[in-house]
Amino acid sequence: MANENVRWKEVRLIDENGVQLGVVNSREALSLAKERGYDLVAVASSSNPPVC
Repeated sequence: MANENVRWKEVRLIDENGVQLGVVNSREALSLAKERGYDLVAVASSSNPPVC
């Protein structure tokens, strides 16, 4: 699941360096990913909250 297909209300966001940015709104996470030139990709969808 990636980008606009990430439909959870909140996700645990990990950046491109593996730094945990915390639990954020999915729209905010997508915006941050796009600002940095990356896709927002779910890497652990069964976690609570899911990890992207």
